[in-house]
Amino acid sequence: MRAERRFRAVGTGVRQAARSLRQAPTPAEALLWDRLRDRRLAGLKFRRQHALLGFVLDFYCPAHKLAVELDGSVHAEPAQRDRDAQRTELLSAFGVRVLRFGNDEISSNIERTLATIAAACAMPLEQEPGARGDSGDVRE
Repeated sequence: MRAERRFRAVGTGVRQAARSLRQAPTPAEALLWDRLRDRRLAGLKFRRQHALLGFVLDFYCPAHKLAVELDGSVHAEPAQRDRDAQRTELLSAFGVRVLRFGNDEISSNIERTLATIAAACAMPLEQEPGARGDSGDVRE
């Protein structure tokens, strides 16, 4: 338990931001959370708006060290892509795998998204699912 607390390493501001984000999800986050909550996807436990390493992850499966990030249109901007790449690099250094999906992917094909997430959790931690995008994020 202590090792997990050190790994999380978040301050009060990040925890408060996570609480605030949980109270006002985007439509895509609400849709995906409805399918992930209560171990609905292959019995996997996910946390929503989880504070980890100074970041707030949209969804996190601690058993598989898998972060699922949903990206709106702001993530297409070059500066945001750079920040996302740096964030992914830091998370990867701590063994966290990151899957990124556009909000439109969630609303247009939730079943494919869920299959990708389940497949990522089925892989050993040292393997990465899918192809790597320019930013180093795992994409499907």
